[in-house]
Amino acid sequence: MSGNDYVKFMTQEIVKYMDTPHEERKKKKNQRSNNKNTFSGRWFGLLPFAFKLLVKKKK
Repeated sequence: MSGNDYVKFMTQEIVKYMDTPHEERKKKKNQRSNNKNTFSGRWFGLLPFAFKLLVKKKK
């Protein structure tokens, strides 16, 4: 992406952000924070997969 394309993209995103009402932005932020996985859910989901890769690699 060239410099001009990047500036154009960032300008569009900023304008889009500024055009949305404050309450709608707040709702989106709350939805994103509520949808995040818990710490244990992330790590216990990753650890078995990593262990499986280790076992597979040793074979």
